[in-house]
Amino acid sequence: MAVSAAPNPQPLRTRLSAFFYRHRWLKLLLLLLPPLLWICVVYLGALAALLAHSLWTTNDLTQEVERTWSLDNFRTLWETDVYRTITLRTVGIAAAVTITDAILAFPLAYYMVRIASPRWRAIVFVGVLMPLWSSYLVRVYTWRLIMSDNGFANWSLEKLGFGSVDIAYSMWALWITESYIWLPFMILPIYAALERIPPSLLEASGDLGARIGVTFRRVILPLALPGIAAGSIFTFSLTMGDYIAPVLVSNTQFIGNVIYSNVGVANNLPFAAAFTVVPIVIMAIYLTIVRRLGAFEGL
Repeated sequence: MAVSAAPNPQPLRTRLSAFFYRHRWLKLLLLLLPPLLWICVVYLGALAALLAHSLWTTNDLTQEVERTWSLDNFRTLWETDVYRTITLRTVGIAAAVTITDAILAFPLAYYMVRIASPRWRAIVFVGVLMPLWSSYLVRVYTWRLIMSDNGFANWSLEKLGFGSVDIAYSMWALWITESYIWLPFMILPIYAALERIPPSLLEASGDLGARIGVTFRRVILPLALPGIAAGSIFTFSLTMGDYIAPVLVSNTQFIGNVIYSNVGVANNLPFAAAFTVVPIVIMAIYLTIVRRLGAFEGL
């Protein structure tokens, strides 16, 4: 009598696939586990270490870090007029650069989306992205040379009969430099937001008798606001955290400069960590505000 052969067991790969199909939540957890661990260990761990350092102090005689918990560093930041002025100055220049880039980026992005032909759109895209292909230091030094006393800006103004202007190593020079450097980071989100606006909405607005100004205020601007808010996240945070351009094109202190000097020159790591918490808190408040404007939808 013939004995029937036992059925072959399913391969391990097939059984695992069937198991994860029945437990999709586990499959999702395993997929997200590596990036979540990376965020928790590297990002949140670094923030926790930063906060811990900010609560320590430095011995005035030995310059060694004393691991005793205190709020002296934050009290110094709050009670000292110099640091309050530096914080307000940094937030002010970041806001000025953000507003300037938004004003410059919007018409250019609108031209790329609604007016330019595909060929010209590609050319403008290359023009917007080309500065990002060069070194950050090259761009900063270029503007430093342009705005120097004997630079191209003063030479051009003198040839036109306006006379020279003294903006080298000033807040004006930093404002112009930062606005140029971070402008592409504002153009691209606005372009993405405008591209998502259906042309039928603009046609419907015109058919209903709305003029260009009314269509811009009530149709285009509200729908493009998420892109503007998303771009402002980049320009605001990058300007506030920059410490190289302020050293090269201005003689004014900003948060980044103070942090750098306390890390490298003064060797006061706890105070530098405490001052680093300030822009983090400012950005957390700023992100909360722009989130209500739908900024994350425009990223």
